[in-house]
Parts: sequence; structure tokens; C-alpha cells
Amino acid sequence: MQTNYYFLRQLSKRLEEELVGLVFAECFSQEKDELVLGFCTDGKQWRKKRDFYIKAVLHPDFACLNFPDDFRRAGRNSVDLFKEINGLRVERIQQFLNERAFALYFENNFTLLFKMYGNRSNIVLFEGDEVLDLFHNKLVVDNNLSLQTLDRPIDQSFEAFVASNGQLNAIFPTFGKEIVKLIQGKIKALEQPSLEQQWAIVQEILNELNDTQFYVKTVDYQPVLSMVQEGGELVKTLTDPILASNELYYSFAKINVFDKEKGQCIRHLQKQILRTQTYIDKSYTQLSSLEEDVKHEEIANIIMANLHAIPERTEVIELYDFYRDKPIKVRLKPDLTPQKNAENYYRKSKNEKIEIQKLMENIEAKEELMQELQGHISKVEAIESLRELRKYIKNHVSEQNDKQVLTVQDLFKYVNYQGWEILIGKNSRNNDLLTQRYARKEDLWLHARDVSGSHVVIRRQAGKKFPVNVIEKAAGIAAYYSKRKNDTLCPVIVTPKKYVRKTKDLLEGQVIVDKEEVVLIEPSL
Repeated sequence: MQTNYYFLRQLSKRLEEELVGLVFAECFSQEKDELVLGFCTDGKQWRKKRDFYIKAVLHPDFACLNFPDDFRRAGRNSVDLFKEINGLRVERIQQFLNERAFALYFENNFTLLFKMYGNRSNIVLFEGDEVLDLFHNKLVVDNNLSLQTLDRPIDQSFEAFVASNGQLNAIFPTFGKEIVKLIQGKIKALEQPSLEQQWAIVQEILNELNDTQFYVKTVDYQPVLSMVQEGGELVKTLTDPILASNELYYSFAKINVFDKEKGQCIRHLQKQILRTQTYIDKSYTQLSSLEEDVKHEEIANIIMANLHAIPERTEVIELYDFYRDKPIKVRLKPDLTPQKNAENYYRKSKNEKIEIQKLMENIEAKEELMQELQGHISKVEAIESLRELRKYIKNHVSEQNDKQVLTVQDLFKYVNYQGWEILIGKNSRNNDLLTQRYARKEDLWLHARDVSGSHVVIRRQAGKKFPVNVIEKAAGIAAYYSKRKNDTLCPVIVTPKKYVRKTKDLLEGQVIVDKEEVVLIEPSL
């Protein structure tokens, strides 16, 4: 939580006590992704030792602020930064409302912004409201930051909580994952909690976040800073945010190689478990929907029982459903006889059964994978030597990770429609991956014509022709994931993948189609 709004709010308040009135003496970087800022009383800039130091550690995997009592600057490989504010006095510090950022305001209308956004953390120098310089130049979007728009006023009243139906992220986007998980756990422990009870839990946590108690803990072999007592193994309790931030930094710096690699491995396995569980939950929802809907076989039987009551060229008709003893609306193809329409529904029924069977097989395979991943975590936790840990990771976890990477459900958007697999690219690079590496030459390839959009592939099944309704489903998806999403009808290219090629001069996602058919379809999922 060292980059959480509630902690930064307390830290910036504490920094105001230390920094207001001091002058900016120096700023330099001698380690990648690390920046040291030195402050002193006016007239003492010539001294080597400063009155106050801020060391900003902005690594992609770990960002925090550290406040050492002393810092020895190296004689080489040291670069001066933000020279424009050298010798200027700190006038005030502002914590931005509901934002993980605070600013040091200097004389002559200069401002230094500390933007603590996890792996996108940065320090930005402003003159007025104009960005002058960035510490991390690669975060080019930070050139568009404006101090005037960083405050985020949010209605966090009970009435707003009720209006959002208890959605925490809508009212308290500043909580972060740890706090949201804690609150949701407390709510789930209650039996059918009312919004009033949920609000009481939120207020209880808010009171804790407003307290000046900070906890350095160990979670999955890694030190973390928290403002709530629950969760993890407590290492130290502090009441000063500066000391708490220092304790976290020193604890992180002291992690040995064994604990670091062990923690990384466990977190990696936990992410795989979460991803697998999400897939299982979605599959069960899809299975439940298929089982609850009226079966295609039942519709076919209803049509056959009512042949005499169906006029020619009918598109929609209400027939008696003898399964449920009530009327049911049935869609028909007007150019087909009632008997042929019934045959179509019987054919769909076979595909429906195949889809259910495939879903059940996928769920079973993923549940086995869940047990395997949980077993890996138990074994990794029991390992006590670095050599044994690396050997286990190489022989088991790395191999498991390779299997995960190659799973098409993880790489692409995935739809199983009537037993046919439909894969959808997520972006330009992902489109290339799908078309160039995962699509086979006899698969069917679809794309909205003359506009940008997702590549869509229907996986071929040996000895079977692509059903028209499956092609229409995939074409609707291709239209939906394109710039023509809001059109009434969209032209979609349909062609075997073997007629799709890419040359070196084309950009990501661009291809050449040598032979195509075009269908007009309504964009839909």
C-alpha cells in the first residue's frame, strides 16, 4: 500500500512538516529507475550532507519512497536532473484528492509531481501547468498531465453507495485490491447482507485507513506495507509514515534470493489458479445457459407436432409447447418448408449436445489443472533450498507455464458455438499471432471488409463442412469487433486461411487476401 492514496495522504502531510522552508539542493540518478533528491536550509547548498533526502525507487515491479538520513553520491555514473529548481524554496505540499499523487510547490511557479502509479510511477517537473521534464521519459503520456485536473472529487456518501448498488470501485476507486478483497470477504461472511450492513463494514475499514497505524508484513515471502491489521505475517507496527516507508524499503532490500524466487513462483502459480478458476466459472455459466434454454430438439418436435398449423413462408410463429404447457415463439426460415425447418433444428440439436459435451470436458480438464497448480504451491512452499527450488521450477512450473501459454483460450477471445471453436484476435499484434501462427490453412478466416477489426478464425473439424449458422455466428462476431460495430449490416470477408498472407512491408494486423467471399451480417456476439 506504499502507493495507495490513503498512505500517500498521510505521508504527504508528514513531508510538509519536514520540507516546507527548505530549498532544493540537488537531484541526481546513479542507478536505473532510482532518483535521489536532496534538500537543505537556505545558504547551505555548498555542503555535501543535506538536511533531508528523498530516494524515489521507481522500478517496474516495485515503487516506493525512501528517506535516508545520509546518502553518499558516487563520483561517476551520476546524472543531475531537474536543475531548473536548484536553490528554490519549498512553499507547500499538496495531496491530490482521491489520487495517488502529491506535489511539492516551489518558488517561481515550479512544481514537482510525485505520481505513484505502481509500474507507471514517475516524477514530473512543471512550470505553471506546463510539463518541463520527466524522470521516466518512456512514459510519454505524462507529457499531457495537468495539475489542474488531478483532483478527483467523488460523492462517497451512503446515498451514492446505494445508488451504485454497493459497487465499491465506483465510490472508492482509491481502495486498491487489498482493501476491496478484505471488504468483500467481510461482506461474504454475512448472510444476505443489506446495503446498510455493507456500508458499516466500509466505514469500519475507512476508520482504520484514517488511523496513523502502519503495518509492515510478509505476504508470499515478500514484504508489504499495509494500513489494516488483517492478513499476512506481521513484522513491525509503526506510527510515522516516513519510518514505515523506510522499513518497507529496507525489508525489500534485505530479501534473499531464495525468498524472492520462491515468492515469485508462488505468485505466478496463484495467477494461473485465478485465471483457471475464471475460465471454469465462465464455462459453468455457459453450460447452465445451454441447459436452461429451450432445447433445439424440443423445438423440432414442437414444429413436427404442429405442421398443419404453420403457413408457408412464415418467419415467426407462436406454437403450443407441450413440454411446458404454454405457447412458445419459434423462428423459421421462410424459404424452407416446416419439415425442413424441423430438420435444421434436429441438426442444431446434435451440435448442441456436442457443445455441452465439449464444455464438460473442458471444465473437467481445467479442474484437474487447478488441483495440479495447488499441488505445485504446496510443494514449492515446502522446499527449503535454492538449488532444489530452481530444479523444481525448471522441471514442473516452467513446463506448466509453457502449457498455459499455448492454450488458445488464454491467448485469444474464445467462443464455442454448437461444438465449433471460434477464435478472435484481441489487438493488431494478437491478430498476427492468431492468423500467422495458430490458424491452420483449412480453418475459415473472417474479417470485416475495408475497416480495421479483429481477425476471426473458425477451427476446421476433420471430415465436416462449416455449417452456415456457425459461419453466420462468426461473421457477426467479426462485424461486432470492428469499426462497423454500430452499422445495421456489415460486409464480412469469409475465406479459408490458406488464401490469407502477410508480406514484410505490412503493419501489425494487416494482411493480403487473395480469394474471398463476402457476407452481409448484423454485428452481434
